[in-house]
Amino acid sequence: MEGPRPTAVAEPVLSVSGLAKRYGEREALRDVSFDVHPGELVAVVGPNGAGKTTLLSIIAGAQSASAGSVSGPAVAGGAGQIGWAPQQPALYSKLTVRENLRLFARLEEVLDADAAVAQMLEQTGLGERADERVQSLSGGNRQRVNVALGLLADPHVLALDEPSSALDPGQRARLWDFVGALAAHGTSVLFSTHHLGEVRRYATRAIVLADGELLFDGAPAELVARGGATDDDFEGAFVAFLGARGH
Repeated sequence: MEGPRPTAVAEPVLSVSGLAKRYGEREALRDVSFDVHPGELVAVVGPNGAGKTTLLSIIAGAQSASAGSVSGPAVAGGAGQIGWAPQQPALYSKLTVRENLRLFARLEEVLDADAAVAQMLEQTGLGERADERVQSLSGGNRQRVNVALGLLADPHVLALDEPSSALDPGQRARLWDFVGALAAHGTSVLFSTHHLGEVRRYATRAIVLADGELLFDGAPAELVARGGATDDDFEGAFVAFLGARGH
């Protein structure tokens, strides 16, 4: 499944402006700015400690910024308009899939929780697993439940932190088929990953962070060209790009 390619430039659904985050003396993010448009699949990549999780969690409203802002229709829409699926699933293992979805729908104050749960079970292909306890699910199915929680309020933007880190190749392929379908229907998706092949194959844009700074924002093919790599070697281009900038 190749990532969708937008055919027209729409107004941003999300704008990040001058975002900074400090933990005491340490700066996790410094003056990060970019826009996200409807239907984009934006990969956030960088070395360990680059600020990827911090950036996504601030966008999702899971923590506050020290400076800067996150604005746009996705934010103006109110609570739940930016879905959040952290790397470690916040699931209750002794509850069933359906019970987890219903609980989180109520926490999100979804108006019709039962309808939202039914829609998510169908959309994620988890209907046959609905009455199974989460503790009995495979890693791939748990991750699908995790993503479903982020989608319960039908958000404009979905933020995914390392969504495929614990999945085997087949499970990763199924996850990206699902995420790609969301983007094709207009949901903007930001995701962090250490699987750099996913960036080249699925993302419409790549944002490169290092030491809290935004070093690149553009098409994966552009980064490949800048890194001097051949044969679409995104990983080689990424390493060369960081090395040329002292990272």
